[in-house]
Amino acid sequence: MKEQLTQKLHAYLVQNHLDLLISLQEDHRLTPYLNSKVASIKDLCESLEAEGRPPYVTEALCLEELTRDLRPSRFNYMKELLEEEFETEYLRMKNSGILTYEVINLIGACEPIFEVFTFSEDNEDDRQLRYAVMGMISEYISQ
Repeated sequence: MKEQLTQKLHAYLVQNHLDLLISLQEDHRLTPYLNSKVASIKDLCESLEAEGRPPYVTEALCLEELTRDLRPSRFNYMKELLEEEFETEYLRMKNSGILTYEVINLIGACEPIFEVFTFSEDNEDDRQLRYAVMGMISEYISQ
């Protein structure tokens, strides 16, 4: 189960937190990070198995817990906002192969905004947050 959860968590990072994944890989901390996260839910996993839950249910509940602090994805939020509101720039970045790099840079530029709004699943649809991030993207693009 541990190996399966580690693989699923890695896949989740690839899909939702490419910025974090790249950062962990650059610092050679990916394997320790994955192992630590999976070890942190060992008790939950054991208790679910002891309850006789089917393996797929145990895996889903454990993965839900593993990714709780990683939601929502700033990377996906920024990428989707860029694609929706700045389509020309999005396509230019995508076609030139720098989209991931630029999305990571934009996340860094918007870090103060994410902190002020305490970006979370509860407010990821907040219009004021959206407009603040769009303003920063606009400023970033015009540089």
